[in-house]
Amino acid sequence: MTALPPIDYLPHLRALTEAFAAESAGHLDNPVPYCAGWTKRDLVLHLGNVHRWAAGIVRTGELSSQEFEAEPTGELTSWYSESAAELLDALAAADPAGPCWVFGAASKTKAFWFRRQVQETAVHLVDLFGARGTTTRLDPAIAADGVDEVLGTMLPRVSRWRLPMPPLPAPITVRTTDSGHSWTVVPGEPPVLGEGEPVATVAAPAQDLLLLLWNRGEWTPEITGDEAVAKAFLAARMTP
Repeated sequence: MTALPPIDYLPHLRALTEAFAAESAGHLDNPVPYCAGWTKRDLVLHLGNVHRWAAGIVRTGELSSQEFEAEPTGELTSWYSESAAELLDALAAADPAGPCWVFGAASKTKAFWFRRQVQETAVHLVDLFGARGTTTRLDPAIAADGVDEVLGTMLPRVSRWRLPMPPLPAPITVRTTDSGHSWTVVPGEPPVLGEGEPVATVAAPAQDLLLLLWNRGEWTPEITGDEAVAKAFLAARMTP
């Protein structure tokens, strides 16, 4: 388990949103790899609107309608920074134990949104750098936490995303080579974290594993054991 105390996510969220704002300016028509059909401008609009949507949920505890196409008032980078500030303020004022609408296999409390918005921003920060053909390195502990979120929170609810069930006939272990974390995924409908003798082990740096699970790019982890089982599972989509 890699999850931090909710309040400890806030410095990470602040750093990630600041990095996203800094990278958001200019070349807004550049396409974003792995966000099919999106330009850089589309991505900045998306994340800013997600921040505002999540902030509203945190304040009220209730699901609100998504207005992800809402246009900014004023310059885009400033608008995004205002979106991030609204989210950070809402989280800082929230009681993490307070009841709240969430999605995925998570406790229905506001704590969910501290982690979720860090991971939303982290993956889209990598996407944003991809719009100019480069990359950024995430904190391995945060990237490993993102792997844990996919396998422990997203995967158990994969049917809700209307996605095909990830194939897994036997347990496999997923291991980070930089942060020292590992997870064993066992067969089920859908597969879930558990215990069992793995037929394969997948090992890579945490960020590579995170992007692989989010279907970002062609990453080549080290696989020992039954490659066919591991590759079929990793190729499946597990996130909304």
